[in-house]
Amino acid sequence: MLFAKLFQRTSPTEDAALRLYRTLVEKARDPVFYSALAVPDTVNGRFDMVVIHAMLVLRRLRDGGIEGEASGKALLELLFTDMDQSLREMGIGDMGIKHHIKRMAKALFGRAEAYENGLDGDPAALLAALKENLYRHSKPTEDQFARMSDYLQRAAQHVRVQNVAEMIAGQMDFAVPVLGDGASHAG
Repeated sequence: MLFAKLFQRTSPTEDAALRLYRTLVEKARDPVFYSALAVPDTVNGRFDMVVIHAMLVLRRLRDGGIEGEASGKALLELLFTDMDQSLREMGIGDMGIKHHIKRMAKALFGRAEAYENGLDGDPAALLAALKENLYRHSKPTEDQFARMSDYLQRAAQHVRVQNVAEMIAGQMDFAVPVLGDGASHAG
């Protein structure tokens, strides 16, 4: 997908949101998720990885007051524009786009809420959210499942300590190793 062509923006908020979106999509596409952690390398699996990383960014932007809220809204608009474009590339016609986008929005918000509840509470709730959403069509090993949960917790902490003003300006990183051991892959 050509981000420059698809997302021609003019406002500073939209430009910053585009930088955040590029960063989170790049991390969501890290091949280690799909190989070492058994995330299904499918449209759904990739969508789920974007949802996870978008949730982490949106969660932090909430701490940025009105500017953070505007940045989060711009980020969501980009995400939905990207989903619309992806559906069109897959051959979904105008008549079906609205239905698919509604389903995807419902899935996005439901999954984000489930992951947040898991991150904010009982680790068992996070594992349940991963099993019901990310791994609903696959059978990871216990080790892969645990590593994905560990990654999500470490990524949440990494994003949580980033400067929210810098994030609102479009500057952040997901320099969290996907695997937490000495053989980890930095993304």
